[in-house]
Amino acid sequence: MTYKKKLIFLLSLISVLVLLLIGNIIYFSDVFTRGTSFVWLESRAIEGAGRVVFDTGIEEFELVRLNNAWFVLHNENLFPARQVRVQDFFRTVTNRALWPVRSTNAATHEQFGLTENASRITIFGDSTAVSPPLLLDLLIGNDSSFRRETYFRRFGHNEVRSGDSSIRIYLGLANTWFNLRLFPETEEGQIDVNAVQRLTVRTPLETQMFTRSQWGWEIQGIEVENPSAFTIESYIRIILTTEGDNFLQYELDANITFDDLVNYSIEVIFGDGRIVTIRLSDEDETGRRFAHVSGTGHLYGDHIFSIPAWSANRLFRDAESFEFH
Repeated sequence: MTYKKKLIFLLSLISVLVLLLIGNIIYFSDVFTRGTSFVWLESRAIEGAGRVVFDTGIEEFELVRLNNAWFVLHNENLFPARQVRVQDFFRTVTNRALWPVRSTNAATHEQFGLTENASRITIFGDSTAVSPPLLLDLLIGNDSSFRRETYFRRFGHNEVRSGDSSIRIYLGLANTWFNLRLFPETEEGQIDVNAVQRLTVRTPLETQMFTRSQWGWEIQGIEVENPSAFTIESYIRIILTTEGDNFLQYELDANITFDDLVNYSIEVIFGDGRIVTIRLSDEDETGRRFAHVSGTGHLYGDHIFSIPAWSANRLFRDAESFEFH
């Protein structure tokens, strides 16, 4: 065997041994991790989740899944939920980590803030079932001394574990889960400006119409000598991503009805033929407006949005603002 062949053989052997070593390290690392880690709920169980009950100590509300979309159920009213927030929550409870055991003695539950009066999250399976299966019943107790960890235990079990305190961000009021975008699909980027074929904005003074063409945008109702396509599309993007700060039906005292939503409207026609109409009230003394959204496939029903002044002011523009400068 020549020197060159010996060298090739030796290098090949070394390569095989290195690959075997790396494989063993990965395998035993995974075995060790799984042997010492813990998870409250396996991620595959989330696929069958249909209802989540929150008792935060402040108020009680639920998340319910209907037609593969999540809604907030509060005081018998259904509100659209932020789908991204729901996904983030499920990632938290299915996170595999150390979650060390701190106690197995029921006498310690009070010191950890884990009596039956603690904040509680209960996850059920299919919400349409007569008796949906219980997937997780979790009590959330006190934070550790340095607030780096929170104490947890399953309802009905004595074992106390500690871990990621980020779950506390999900224990606020029901409205922290609301998807308050007028076009809820934009939360996950499902609507692009290029999908809009026509925008019509009506006020007591004028009607502005912007129609997409092969040359850019055709404008009717107002006079714009040198229109800026960039400005028009930025304006459409603002409308698509506008969001309120609450729903009128959620503990707001404003005396607003659908009869008050007649003087202002924004209609968006998409390339696929879908039409969405936003009807808005006059400004109140603070500049706030209220709005109702309706249209093809829209999920908001009779909900009325409360839109703060800074956001409402961006919905209406004069002709000069569309000029190219």
